[in-house]
Amino acid sequence: MSIQGVFNTELTNETSIWVSVSFVQLSALITSLCVWFISDRNNSFKKLFHVQPRYILLGGIIGAFITYTVIKAVDKLGPAKAVMIIVISQLLTAYLIELFGMFGTEKVSFSIRKIIGLILAIIGIVIFKWNC
Repeated sequence: MSIQGVFNTELTNETSIWVSVSFVQLSALITSLCVWFISDRNNSFKKLFHVQPRYILLGGIIGAFITYTVIKAVDKLGPAKAVMIIVISQLLTAYLIELFGMFGTEKVSFSIRKIIGLILAIIGIVIFKWNC
């Protein structure tokens, strides 16, 4: 993610943010189709029409906005700080999804150790930012 964030940010500096996001998503699509064609043709795209619940089809749309936010974060904060904040945000979001059993995931019980771990990670970001 760090390398991709830097590459995408540099691409944005040469084009624009939505041109960059579009190219990134298009190149990911082409790569995915090539790998699918070589390794996984037994699974048909027709199965997508039967996916339930339908909201799980939104991953690509979410991915476009994730690419956008990573580019903006790397541009404003630099790669190290941006990735640290993104990773902590991802951990917090993932824990909340598990804690509440959202989107069909198995619900987990509250853990003070996980909260302490997140707090320590946030303290690490503050220390990292303060020392830079």
